[in-house]
Amino acid sequence: MSQQDSDARATSAANTCEIVERRVGAVTVIEVSGTVDMITSPQLEAALTSAMTGAPQAIVVDLSAVTFLASTGMGVLIAAHDKLPATTPLAVVADGPATSRPLDLIGFADVLNMRPTLDEALSAVTS
Repeated sequence: MSQQDSDARATSAANTCEIVERRVGAVTVIEVSGTVDMITSPQLEAALTSAMTGAPQAIVVDLSAVTFLASTGMGVLIAAHDKLPATTPLAVVADGPATSRPLDLIGFADVLNMRPTLDEALSAVTS
């Protein structure tokens, strides 16, 4: 294997994002893992758009397993927040330097109803 092939595989692996959507009662939970950057943020946008069409009671985006959150990913979260009806709350699970720190530094933590755990996020959107 050439160095170029090895570098291409490393770049591809670094830009991996996995998204799983599930329901917890009437709440849609979008679990995200890996890297959310310019390359993978369209996946998150598509998942949020799909979740919104189902008219959930609320949406929780769980970033607990995200290892890198770029500004494009944060922009997708803000855009989703802005598109949701006022009656459909959104919460984001983020705890750690890769997710909560950038969201907090930019001032998005309060806007996105950031919580450190999934249980706390679910409580926040259902109470």
